[in-house]
Amino acid sequence: MGLTKACSTLAALTAFCLSILPSVAQAAEPYEINAILPLSGGGSFLGKAEQKSLELAAGLANRGGGINGRPLQFVFHDDQSSPQTAVQLATQIVAQHPPLIIGSSIVAMCNAMAPLMRNGPVQYCLSPGIHPPAGSYTFTASVSTFDLANALIRYFRMKGWMRIALMTSTDASGQDAERGLNQIIALPENKDVTVVERAHFNPTDVSVAAQIERVKAANPQAFIAWSTGAPIATIFRAINQAGLDIPIGTTDGNMTHAQMTQYDSFLPAQLYFPAAFWAVAVERGAKGEAVSAAQQQFLATFAEAGIPPDLPGEIAWDPAMILIEALRRLGPDVTADRLRDHLAHLKDFPGANGTYDFEKEPQRGLTVENAVVTRWNRASKHWDVLSKPTGVPLEQ
Repeated sequence: MGLTKACSTLAALTAFCLSILPSVAQAAEPYEINAILPLSGGGSFLGKAEQKSLELAAGLANRGGGINGRPLQFVFHDDQSSPQTAVQLATQIVAQHPPLIIGSSIVAMCNAMAPLMRNGPVQYCLSPGIHPPAGSYTFTASVSTFDLANALIRYFRMKGWMRIALMTSTDASGQDAERGLNQIIALPENKDVTVVERAHFNPTDVSVAAQIERVKAANPQAFIAWSTGAPIATIFRAINQAGLDIPIGTTDGNMTHAQMTQYDSFLPAQLYFPAAFWAVAVERGAKGEAVSAAQQQFLATFAEAGIPPDLPGEIAWDPAMILIEALRRLGPDVTADRLRDHLAHLKDFPGANGTYDFEKEPQRGLTVENAVVTRWNRASKHWDVLSKPTGVPLEQ
């Protein structure tokens, strides 16, 4: 064989090898994680944004090699904001014996699914409103609603707003919220706080005007309306129509740009939200280089996608980062038992919401030390941070 022919043959062989390399690399089987989210129905304002956050997390992970060379892929299932549908979907997935399931996004759905995970797989619920028992297979995202409410009431008290009215829904989320609020107000530090009115409503009510008039008649200095989605819009409208111009506190479940835009014409003038540390990163940065780096990664990823960060994006992001790190360390063949044990002993994990310590705070990793109080700024379309960690006002 002549030199020219040999070189030609070698070049052809090299070109062929190079041509198949991408397909070989892409042939790695995806590592799939099932996520049950409310992609339709009343909770879709959370579920759709959380879906996008998980997709962004997967993209970031795959640029760094995926899960030990396998591309990460979230497989989404729509629970239609229904506990019954969530249970049906979870039953089907559990039968396949995966090591973990992400979801759902609402207290009722997470609580309905949790009994199916009593012996595994790991469930990472994206609702801060559940309180799974220590050592269980169920983990939960962000700062708990109890700690968020604690920070909010501390802020109100330290601002001198001692006469408070409360409003909660009659469903599972509302009942949990009311129990938590009552426990917080009963703390010794809140002995000077008085609840002047406790109002209730059904989430399907189209008007709460009568309840708001009773709240107004009680002459509170501040009002906490703990609900999300369409029900909170009903409450905000009634507050606006009644001319109730006092500090209004609500759950961080309403910290979405979509809601703030949609409800802009009737938002309370003084609207406060307790929030996890992700909000601090936007406003003032965070303490600790590792946490600051995690927050900047979160912010940069969303900025690259052209999405302003808000609660649903944050609430799915840190669980995704925690699970990606765990799967890379333990390997794609990890069992539910081993994954649960790893998470249960995970300490010093830097996330957008601060440093996670699951030994200190089982099943969650965050405490009231990771909570601040914010206020919606209609002019800048941004949540301004007004407190130090735990809700102590900045000017104190």
